Amino acid sequence: MDEIDRLIINTLQSDFPVSSHPYADAAKKLNISESELIKKIQTLLENKTLTRFGPLYRADRLGGDFSLVAMQVPEERFKEVTDIVNAYSEVAHNYQRDNAFNMWFVLATEIPERIGEVCDEIAQQTGLKVYNMPKLEEYFIELKLTV
Repeated sequence: MDEIDRLIINTLQSDFPVSSHPYADAAKKLNISESELIKKIQTLLENKTLTRFGPLYRADRLGGDFSLVAMQVPEERFKEVTDIVNAYSEVAHNYQRDNAFNMWFVLATEIPERIGEVCDEIAQQTGLKVYNMPKLEEYFIELKLTV
């Protein structure tokens, strides 16, 4: 990474403009051209420095819902179950963990009822118990990773 890459990452984690020309506006703040900003972001994604670049939508504020889900998946079935779970467009993140509940994923749906439907469908397809853990309370913790 060069200094411009670092500046892009450090600045745009919390200050990406919402406008009709967001990349041009962001580039102006960074003192680079819009095309250079877009090329830099594409390169950071291609070389896996960044795994994602885009907005985070609050499904619950848009009429939908989201929930944290866990499963206990036998190691020998982990890839199979991962493929089933990840086939759902509602799955936002899916992570393997090193404990009895070794699969954790987030569901984000357009309507609240869809959370339970997806959990039921995954349970039926895999034959495994799906633990839906909806949010009871929310706490804001800003995570900004400075490079």
